[in-house]
Amino acid sequence: MSENMKKPSILGGAMIVAGTSIGAGMLALPTVSAGMWLGWSGVLLLLTWFCMLRSSQAILEVNLHFEPGASFHSLVKDTLGTTWSIINGLSISFVLYILVYAYISGGSSMVSYLFEAMAGVTIDRKLASALFAIVLIVCVWASTWLVDRLSVIMMMVMVGAFFISMSGMIPTISMANILDIDGTKDGRFIYIWAAVSTYLTSFCFHGSVPSLVKYFGKEPVKIYKCLIYGTIITLVCYIIWILVASGSVSREGFKAVIAAGGNVSTLVQAANSSISSNLIVRALDTFTSLAVATSFLGAGLGLFDYLADLFKFDDTPIGRGKTTLITFIPPMIGGIFFPEGFIVAIAWAGLFSVIWSVIVPSLMVMKAREKYGVGMYTSSKGNFIPYFLIAYGIIAGVFHILVVFKFLPEFH
Repeated sequence: MSENMKKPSILGGAMIVAGTSIGAGMLALPTVSAGMWLGWSGVLLLLTWFCMLRSSQAILEVNLHFEPGASFHSLVKDTLGTTWSIINGLSISFVLYILVYAYISGGSSMVSYLFEAMAGVTIDRKLASALFAIVLIVCVWASTWLVDRLSVIMMMVMVGAFFISMSGMIPTISMANILDIDGTKDGRFIYIWAAVSTYLTSFCFHGSVPSLVKYFGKEPVKIYKCLIYGTIITLVCYIIWILVASGSVSREGFKAVIAAGGNVSTLVQAANSSISSNLIVRALDTFTSLAVATSFLGAGLGLFDYLADLFKFDDTPIGRGKTTLITFIPPMIGGIFFPEGFIVAIAWAGLFSVIWSVIVPSLMVMKAREKYGVGMYTSSKGNFIPYFLIAYGIIAGVFHILVVFKFLPEFH
């Protein structure tokens, strides 16, 4: 059966959206939230969800003026011109490459941790990176349909593991941790600025929007539902995860996680230290492993389709093979030789995500309305939302730069 004959599902599309988001975002959020703690984390989470959903809808509006298969390269060049196309191309390439690298980094730490925890075998981190990456790269090379079906299966298992682990961790939640009774209550708001770009990245699935249009065709209602359902699944999971993780690990306890590099396995080990049930520990391990794997598939597919369109590689096995090589070899090398860059990579991805996932979509949708008029789908009435998103993106980018150059405090 050819790929065109395989009927896409809204559930599969929603799982690609949620799977692309959940992973680096979910597993990094408790760590970057430790400074501001729960109240401001909730405020920032809701704001980020709203803005990133709106910007993805803007991409969908613009994308529907083009034939399915067109990526950001085609959309931006036609609507905003060559200069913005170059800026956007560099940004999206950097972000998706750095995200795939971050997932390989996080995945390798989980593979090493799981081999040691379950089998008592110590596996080299370079080998762990290679094993994690190669298996999933083959899936992306095979077809979008396979990524869809595999994402659905893994997300179902992941959701089950998530709720089992969360239900088991709830009894370990300490109100002293939730209320931060033993920690300092000073300076919580100021730490929000250091977390804005990482929160933005946690909802950064926008590279998958052209992939969804390519997959579904010009079906705005179905794709709109994928965006809504996928982001709501993501939001609910994030809220539960931050609450449970913050209740199980004290605000002071996160300092040790941050000092160790903030990688996935370090956070899992810190959370596992308060759990006595082996079933719950294994469920948490399964959840975190699949979270990284589904995000790798989603981000990898977005980068794969973008580069295929950019270099005009066809959809034959040989063409997909060429795209696979330029998509995955660079981040795989990085993951093998620099396996501890998870949190740092996610933060830098957030800075460049501001450009292509927030600012560029807002500029594109305003220009497309001037150029093409009203199409088959409108993401918002008027230009208030696009201007609001541009302001949000500029604020996120400026404050990340201030944090990088140590002009704002970080919690550590």
